[in-house]
Formats: sequence, C-alpha cells, structure tokens
Amino acid sequence: MIFKVYYQESNKQVPVREKTKTLYVEGESERDVRKKLVDRSYNIEYVQSVEGAFLEYEQTNEDFNVLEIR
Repeated sequence: MIFKVYYQESNKQVPVREKTKTLYVEGESERDVRKKLVDRSYNIEYVQSVEGAFLEYEQTNEDFNVLEIR
C-alpha cells in the first residue's frame, strides 16, 4: 500500500502549512511507515493511505515518486 506523508524537514520545526512537504512511502500500515521514517529527523504531521481514484490522481503529478524504504 502507498501512503502520503506530510512532514516538516526538522522535528524541531513548528508545523507551518507553507513549509509542509510531502513524500510517498510504500508500507503495510501507518505504523510501518512511521517506523521506516524514524531515522530521519522529520516532524511527521499526517500519514494518509492513497488508493483508488486518489492514487490515480496523485500519479499524474510530476513529483510523484514512491520511496521503498526497508
């Protein structure tokens, strides 16, 4: 399953909408995705599963790139 992660680049950074970034990660669950990203110092705001029509829409974005972290 693919998840869209909304995050700030530093865990010391206060969440500000204009500075929020996104990335896509393949994982089994939200917990799995958070565990895969724990070694990066991201301030994760929200993890959202992406499937169906929403996934098709996201794939049309030129910045769509799924990270496969083990």
